[in-house]
Formats: sequence, structure tokens, C-alpha cells
Amino acid sequence: MRVALQGFAAVCGGTQSLHTNGFDEALALPTEHAAKIALRTQQILAHESGAADTVDPFAGSYFVESLTDEIEARANELIAKVDALGGSVNAIGFITGEIDESAWGYQERYRIGQDVVVGVNKFEEDDIQVPDLLRVDPESEREQVARLEAFKQNRDQQLVRQRLEELRETARGSENLLPAIRQALKDRCSLGEVCGAMQDVFGSYAPTF
Repeated sequence: MRVALQGFAAVCGGTQSLHTNGFDEALALPTEHAAKIALRTQQILAHESGAADTVDPFAGSYFVESLTDEIEARANELIAKVDALGGSVNAIGFITGEIDESAWGYQERYRIGQDVVVGVNKFEEDDIQVPDLLRVDPESEREQVARLEAFKQNRDQQLVRQRLEELRETARGSENLLPAIRQALKDRCSLGEVCGAMQDVFGSYAPTF
């Protein structure tokens, strides 16, 4: 029901692309049943609701227009702060801090009941029903590992090492990484190896606050 409301709002807002989550997606990969409900939600919005029949159904609404102006103004404020800090790379600490503070604020409002979450902090039920979740067959993992091992055995190992070293060298400089990444993948480096080569140079991000 929440996804239906979110999807309806997105369509009325003129979204160009829409994904609807399965109801169990916060717990696991969605089951076929959950995925089908999500798909049917999109189809009902597209073909039954009439929301997509008008380009801008809320045009002229003083309330919606005021919210749009407020979002734009606040977004510009954040962009100006990031620019003042030297761009997104230099401002990564500020950006992650803003995300953490926003998440904490949401959680606090739910905790004290300022924001109502039906079934979580209001209208709770003692008997919580957990849906049947998707379980990935362990055999699938073994089969994928076997395919990866076979893939690595049937390639030019020396060329792979050369491409990965070229990628590291590019990462140490200031050139565009994309050509080196594409060449490494073309010569059968795995995605994990490509990411590992870049990690060798850039390291892993760790918050400093």
C-alpha cells in the first residue's frame, strides 16, 4: 500500500522512470509473489488509475508548487555548500554527515512518535507475521564459483596481469579511468579484479567523524 501511494505520487510528479519495491525487499531478495505485486502496482497506475493521462495533474496547485519551490531552494543551498568546500570529492565528509544526520532525524521522529509509521510505532500488532522469504540455493553459489574458476583458467593470465597493472598506473595519474577499465574487462579481467586494482591505489573510504 505504501508503494502504491509512492508510485502514484511519482507519476503525478512527472517521473520519467519508476521502480516499485517488493514488500519483502527490506528483508531479502523479493520472492516471485512480491515482485508480481510490485509489477501489478505499476500496471494499475499506468492503465487503471488515469494518473498518467495528464502531463501535470497538479499544475497550478499552490501547495504543490510551494513545495517544489522549497525543494529547489534547499537543494541549491546544499549545492552551494558543496561548491564552497571544493566540490563533491572534497566535500565527501560533509555529504555523508548530512545523510547520517537526516537518517538519525527520521529515526528519532519515529522513536518519539512525532511521525507515525503504521504498524511500527502506532497500531502495532503483537502477532507479527514474517512472510516466506526467498532462499538462494547454496548450489547456485557453488555453480557460480565453478564458472568463475573455469573463466579464469581459459584466459591469457599474463595479459590479465598487464591490464590490471595498466589500470593501477592510470589510477595513480589524472587520466580518465574508463578506457583502462574497458580494456581490462575486454581482455577478460573479472569485475572483482578490476575493483581490486583500483582499491590498491585508492584504498577504501572510511569516515573520519
